[in-house]
Amino acid sequence: MANHSCFSLFLLVSLLLAGHGVLHLEASHHVYQHLLESTSDHETQSSSASSSQPYRTGYHFQPPKNWMNDPNGPMIYKGIYHLFYQYNPKGAVWGNIVWAHSTSTDLINWTPHNHAIYPSQPSDHYGCWSGSATMLPGGKPVILYTGIIDPKPINTQVQNLVVPKNLSDPYLREWIKYPNNPLMSPTVENQINGSSFRDPTTAWLGHDNIWRVIIGSKIHRKGLAILYRSRDFKKWTKAKHPLHSAKNTGMWECPDFFPVSTTGQNGIDTSMVGPNVKHVVKASLDDTKHEYYTIGTYNITLDRYFADKGSVESDLGLRYDYGKFYASKTFFDHEKNRRILWGWINESSSVADDVKKGWSGIQAIPRKIWLDKSGKQLLQWPVVEIEKLRGKQIQLPSKILKGGSVIEVSGVTAVQADIEISFEISDFKKAEILDPSWTNPQLLCSQKSASVKSALGPFGLLTLASKDLQEYTAVFFRIFKGQQGKYVVLMCSDQSRSSLNDDNDKTTYGAFLNVNPLHEKLSLRSLVMESFGGDGKACITARVYPTLATGKDAHLYAFNYGTEKVKLSSLSAWSMKKAHIY
Repeated sequence: MANHSCFSLFLLVSLLLAGHGVLHLEASHHVYQHLLESTSDHETQSSSASSSQPYRTGYHFQPPKNWMNDPNGPMIYKGIYHLFYQYNPKGAVWGNIVWAHSTSTDLINWTPHNHAIYPSQPSDHYGCWSGSATMLPGGKPVILYTGIIDPKPINTQVQNLVVPKNLSDPYLREWIKYPNNPLMSPTVENQINGSSFRDPTTAWLGHDNIWRVIIGSKIHRKGLAILYRSRDFKKWTKAKHPLHSAKNTGMWECPDFFPVSTTGQNGIDTSMVGPNVKHVVKASLDDTKHEYYTIGTYNITLDRYFADKGSVESDLGLRYDYGKFYASKTFFDHEKNRRILWGWINESSSVADDVKKGWSGIQAIPRKIWLDKSGKQLLQWPVVEIEKLRGKQIQLPSKILKGGSVIEVSGVTAVQADIEISFEISDFKKAEILDPSWTNPQLLCSQKSASVKSALGPFGLLTLASKDLQEYTAVFFRIFKGQQGKYVVLMCSDQSRSSLNDDNDKTTYGAFLNVNPLHEKLSLRSLVMESFGGDGKACITARVYPTLATGKDAHLYAFNYGTEKVKLSSLSAWSMKKAHIY
């Protein structure tokens, strides 16, 4: 970059944009300064040790060492998938943030490249935070990202532009910053809080040939998706009204806005509108560290998004994932006509343990997402490419699990498996009555853990279990009788006995599963850390660190601790090969 004059940079960016007729961030930003100053000295040591550590995964994306958080700018270009992510090159805690970059041909095996974006301009001198990629007409990518210009007294946040240096390089190994950065800045006139102005989305092109993008923000306790417009992708003007907002939600980090088809599972381009299209707004709430999405209608005349009735940004609303999953980002895979979701899985270990092992953070398996036939929620499923890693398969025949049953699924590598299981219930007479006050599924799962018996449940899987069951992570269902003769299915991921190390976060997670057990099997797919219930209607991700159930000492069980019998309809499990992630 040092070889280009300011004029040359300006010319290159202008030609790229004009040729088309248009022109996470770690949620709480804890800076462990004493750790940042000491971790760089042991980088080599921690990197060499990490390959033998039991808590590194076999097929989830993670760099060899150091801190990683938000997925940034995912896209496909000339047949190559690109993942950028927030990364600290100097240690295993948040800080010194740059955009690291890896590429893949299948979303599973990854090759790293040099950092794509790092502080080099006044507009990002103190950090290059999250952002998104946009494909301009003709399939040419650009990236908008948040830069930090002044860390004191607040992290003043602005929005910047970078473009590829060489469009003929499918790996996009070099990026050039627009010399007139920043493009969007907080000012008194535009009434933007400089410390709450970050994470631009993928832009979309309106029917009027004007680009739009939203930035996460807040005013007091109201969360905002601030809307900006541009004709040339260089000069942006803030709209009078936000695209969407919600009271009492706090800061909206990593917002996302995209269309979904009402007629099938195919994804559609971000700029698509029409009669068979709904829209989704997702916000990562800094206050709760949870993500919520709503489904609604985008009014192109008003440039406003209106959530459907009952679709809200709160614990009564919808989440991609009810466990550890944050700062998510989607992109449209135009080659396979699907929308892909990425999300960051934060560690549950202590900061001291992260520093000791030399790394922190992984990415969830990329998920295909689409609108359920009901039109009321999204469905998610691991990308089909993950099945290329399936090795030896184990199948159990259909059988009745009496109350108190535990069956080992032997012959599979329990620490690195893909499991699909389904259950059927024939007798609901003794189902526990659901108290109307039990509206919080996570709290309910915590109170009614895997060790608490009822008539119909808990039943499911014991993953990462020790032989004597001193340690296990239980992923299970429980069925209640609700109002008007309806039955309610609770899906839980119970980490309370996942490790003998009490320094770990062993929170239990839960979700109500929108299935009717009278007429549907209860299906569960588990990739050990990530579990998908009801064919992707609810997902729960957990990060656990057993002390006994590691390596060959880890076991997998199907169980029914309820008092009534359930039918295990099917169970298939595969030992998974390791992905190539360099």
